Amino acid sequence: MAEFLNHLIFGIYPYIALAVLAIGSIIRYDREPYSWRSGSSQLLRRKQLMIGSLSFHLGVLVIFFGHLGGLLTPIALFDALGISHGAKQVMAIVVGGVAGVLAFFGASLLLHRRLFDARIRRSSSFSDIMILFLLWLQLVLGIGTIFVSLDHLDGHEMVKFMSWAQGIFTFQGDASSYVLDAHPIFKAHLFLGLTIFLIFPFTRLVHMLSAPVRYIWRSGYQIVRSKKAAL
Repeated sequence: MAEFLNHLIFGIYPYIALAVLAIGSIIRYDREPYSWRSGSSQLLRRKQLMIGSLSFHLGVLVIFFGHLGGLLTPIALFDALGISHGAKQVMAIVVGGVAGVLAFFGASLLLHRRLFDARIRRSSSFSDIMILFLLWLQLVLGIGTIFVSLDHLDGHEMVKFMSWAQGIFTFQGDASSYVLDAHPIFKAHLFLGLTIFLIFPFTRLVHMLSAPVRYIWRSGYQIVRSKKAAL
């Protein structure tokens, strides 16, 4: 039963989440292009927003590209460059730890602002608060994995997740077996990360996928107040 659940969550669920991420984002961009935005509330509590947003985005960018490069770079390449698993583990702990704390600080400010300012709370949708809370929780789990990683400075634990991620992207049927005996906090971190990918197209996070290049040639629209008397 444990192996079946492990395969379901870490062998099948990743493909469902990534498929919904890709297809859902394309459909939303095509059908609802004007909803493709972050929905800023910068006119309210601007100072807290700027500090929180800058800290959060800087930290998340480092974490995202660190995870992307760290998980998907072939293990053989690190070996060829003479970078040991232990050295990579220590680097991941230090860089990921600093970026994680920075992002957590920023996310905490943003979440506090959303929840405890009545005006912002009223203008926030359930989706706005929900996705911010999930990101905050994901950062908590990510920081929590650091304390477990300190007991595995040989890098062996990290290699499991590299093998799993590369197995998923190369369609290995047994990719889930690499994380079967992983620590529960790592599994929770992976599961929540996949869930965030799953709901990504339905939230304000979609703005991460685009730069404002389209505005150069987009025809745009104009809101006009009608002069007709109300009936």
